[in-house]
Amino acid sequence: MSHPPLTQERSNRRKRSLMSSPRNRWLVLLAVMMAFMPIVVDMTILHIAVPSLTLALGATGTEILWIIDIYPLMMAGLLVPMGTLADKVGHRRMLLTGLVIFLLASVAAAFSTSAAMLIGARVVLALGASMVMPSILATIRQTFEDSRERAIALGLWGTIGSAGAALGPLAGGILLEHFWWGSVFLVNVPIMLAVWPLVYFTVPRRAPAGGGNWTIGQALILIAGLIATVYAVKSGFKSGSSLVVTGTTLVAGLGLLAYFARLQLRSASPMLDLSLFARPAISMGMVIALVVSGSLAGVELTIAQELQFVVGKSPLEAGLFMMPLVIASALGGPLAGYLTNALGLRTVAVMSLVVAAASLGGLGLADFHDPGFGVVALMVALGFSLSIGLTASSIAIMGAAPLEKAGAAGSLEATGYELGAGLGITFFGVLLTASYSAGMLLPPGLAVPAGAGDSIGETMLAASQLGGAEGAALEAAARVAFSGAHGTVLLTAASLIAVLSVVVLVALRHYREPEGAIAPQH
Repeated sequence: MSHPPLTQERSNRRKRSLMSSPRNRWLVLLAVMMAFMPIVVDMTILHIAVPSLTLALGATGTEILWIIDIYPLMMAGLLVPMGTLADKVGHRRMLLTGLVIFLLASVAAAFSTSAAMLIGARVVLALGASMVMPSILATIRQTFEDSRERAIALGLWGTIGSAGAALGPLAGGILLEHFWWGSVFLVNVPIMLAVWPLVYFTVPRRAPAGGGNWTIGQALILIAGLIATVYAVKSGFKSGSSLVVTGTTLVAGLGLLAYFARLQLRSASPMLDLSLFARPAISMGMVIALVVSGSLAGVELTIAQELQFVVGKSPLEAGLFMMPLVIASALGGPLAGYLTNALGLRTVAVMSLVVAAASLGGLGLADFHDPGFGVVALMVALGFSLSIGLTASSIAIMGAAPLEKAGAAGSLEATGYELGAGLGITFFGVLLTASYSAGMLLPPGLAVPAGAGDSIGETMLAASQLGGAEGAALEAAARVAFSGAHGTVLLTAASLIAVLSVVVLVALRHYREPEGAIAPQH
């Protein structure tokens, strides 16, 4: 019996996958992308509203930190359990439920009358978002069975992730120009009211395929372990933190995670299949998501401060200055899908990381006072490369994940983004503070308040209080110190990504591109 040539077999497999995919699959993609937009924007839109809500709610410094940190902390703990639960009960049901919870929590957050109420609303926002994000990725994985179309779909999804987070502060600034601080939450309501019916009528019903043993006890162990570990890492870097409290929390968190892993390894039907990490594409995709999202978050924070404190731009001017980075990030996602189909995942992932490292190195040596075309070109290259790198990690993870575990794989990827962004801001923030403090040379004979040299914000506040020639001298010293620290942070990020490119090159040397449809693995 003769067999068709290999190319004919690949063509037949691709035709079968296209025939089995929903005919309205691009409309499904539009629906889940619209559902994702408010969630990703909500991760960064609050930052610019902090001064307004501090005055309105009379929040203390500790309460403000909890208002900001509770969202990513809860997301980090909830994503994996919710992704696995979605595999068990159905991604469409979980997606629709999560959207309703996110809408109600947005209303509660907008009309909060106290800091405690806002913190509670942010917890519920994280619950809704953690139900939506893995379900979105799983829906894309199940809707686009053809690997070429899936790469393009994930690229378009990556556009929302890259551009949405970058546009958050700019959108917040525009809203606060005309409305009160609660508008940054209330803007989610009309979007959700439009998105929910679209998701309901376009996303197809599928019988749940996941057979994992999801129990509330194991979910709580995982949630508590992740939150305790992430909180210990974040709080340990902050000045004035208690070494005993941080160490105890870290040990408790790691102990809970180890116990959870033991339960999964000993279970015949685990809640989270840890064997997913044995697939090089998934493990490397997670590493790329962690390092690249962390570097991007830290770099954006550093450049924003450089533009405002050192160069003297307003928040709106700083946001407009960074638009090349935002636009390039938006265009890089779809391009990643086409490049991956043409060149292969390994080549695209490695080259994007190399270009990102070179761009960051160039920005670390650039002068933002007189940027010229060179800085704009570097920011465009950085936006393209980081967006392509993040999309490549998504293609790697979701392409290697079996259909029945798409929710679990999507939750792992989303957790990588959340942990990367949160820990990246912490790591690069600490590095920035340490470099700034070490490089701060106070003018001789100038008396300044204690701690004024710990951050450029505190130094500028002290300078405004001094006024006159002394204040001007302190501001000049702060700008010189911060420019040096800014360069250190960008060059460190460049080094990390350069090392990662070598790791990915080696780890994916045996990676094989999926051919057409990937059959579910049982």
